[in-house]
Amino acid sequence: MTRGFISRRIVADRMAWVEEMLSHIGSLPCSDRTAFFGDARNVWAAESCLRRALEALLDLGRHILAKGFAVGVSEYKEVAASLVTKGVLSDSIGETLRVLAGYRNRLVHFYHEVTKDELFEVCSEQLGEFHQVLSALKTWINRHPDLIRDDDL
Repeated sequence: MTRGFISRRIVADRMAWVEEMLSHIGSLPCSDRTAFFGDARNVWAAESCLRRALEALLDLGRHILAKGFAVGVSEYKEVAASLVTKGVLSDSIGETLRVLAGYRNRLVHFYHEVTKDELFEVCSEQLGEFHQVLSALKTWINRHPDLIRDDDL
């Protein structure tokens, strides 16, 4: 793999996607268990938005690794470890991303084991973890403008 430049468009698109998905989750009644479970569509919307936010966050990490460092990863959990190794994320934020990657894998591969209660708990108590990782990635990107290019250059 050859090192290149991180695409400003991909960074902006993936960050916007994560923020949009988190905003949709924020519009659900995640502070009221009865209201959340009162409409089955809330559960399915939460699951879909969580999975999509996770995939966009991890795709952003994979793009940074591929273009900024010429590092290819085949599994989402490797994204977190490699971002820590390359100094993009701290150990603690990397661990948070590793846990989020594991949750993404559960949503995709073990969807039948993810309970409605678990989805409610994640949406009501753990969305801050997404914001922590996204903020850390934004900070790193802002500190490394030399690695970022517009796609048309």
